[in-house]
Amino acid sequence: MPKSERFLQACRRESVDATPVWLMRQAGRYMSEYRALRERYSILELIKTPDLATEVTLQPIRAFNLDAAIIFADILPILETMGLDLKFVKGDGPVISNPLRSGADVDRLATPSPEEALGFTLQAIRQVKTELAGKVPLIGFSGAPFTLASYAIEGGSSRNYMTAKTLMYEHPSTWHKLMAKLATAIGNYLKAQAEAGADALQLFDSWVGALSPADYQEYVMPYSQQAIQIARSGPKVPLIHFGTGTAGILHLIKEAGGDVIGIDWRIAFEAADRLLGPEVAIQGNLDPIVLFAPIPEIKKQAAKILDAARNRPGHIFNLGHGIHKDTPVDHVAALIDFVHEYSLKERQHP
Repeated sequence: MPKSERFLQACRRESVDATPVWLMRQAGRYMSEYRALRERYSILELIKTPDLATEVTLQPIRAFNLDAAIIFADILPILETMGLDLKFVKGDGPVISNPLRSGADVDRLATPSPEEALGFTLQAIRQVKTELAGKVPLIGFSGAPFTLASYAIEGGSSRNYMTAKTLMYEHPSTWHKLMAKLATAIGNYLKAQAEAGADALQLFDSWVGALSPADYQEYVMPYSQQAIQIARSGPKVPLIHFGTGTAGILHLIKEAGGDVIGIDWRIAFEAADRLLGPEVAIQGNLDPIVLFAPIPEIKKQAAKILDAARNRPGHIFNLGHGIHKDTPVDHVAALIDFVHEYSLKERQHP
């Protein structure tokens, strides 16, 4: 089977010769090639310059035997296009200096077309597709409504999402208006990425594990569903729905939509498999910090996941969240090669 088909076939729960593997944040800070570019350009310059975003996207594809590329972008520039002032501050990460605090703030949010607002990423997708020449598929992505709403309200990262959840409980009409706007913008952006050539899409709900199942169902799930439905009105490509800390709401995330459900390391693969059932593929779920362990331990931990997924059609090996910036590059290479070698042997000698 050509490597170019392995990832997409797993997304469709078809049989594969070896388990496909890619890593969230595989293009980024742990690679010296990326750090060299960051010495010359800010992160927003890299994202907003298609030639540079193309180069960063391709760096891990050149370095490792990965089964998919993911476009180099970020989930937050979509908020900037809606009227929020976004900066990446050294030591603090993303900071929004005019966070949403009222219904009037939500009313003022713009809803420009993806081509007008995020054309730099769409152009990068077109360029990467040309450069890849079919070698591996390309994944496009967006943040999900809850995660983006939380950033927009908190003004940056948060531990308890107090400001966002307080607005959600105290001013539900404002919350629902914001979520509807975000769902439309996100859905249209994902659709535009597929139209630009992305072979698969991922919806990142990195912060959604902060919610109870009841709150997710009432305040968030309808808007994730809305974004996914809009995305699906474009080219028919697989959609991965991913969140962290989601063990208690996996069944609801599946209900919200997605061909592939991403899981983190806080739930055993077998338990996630039982919860999700055979109708969806599963992506995951190695703890990113395992990559700091000795290579034999990395292989041991990866083998546990591969063994658990052995008889399941539709498994994509990934980390349970993004790769850490200090991860040793040789450990990354060892993991990727091991996933292929071990799963290939399993299929040859079941």
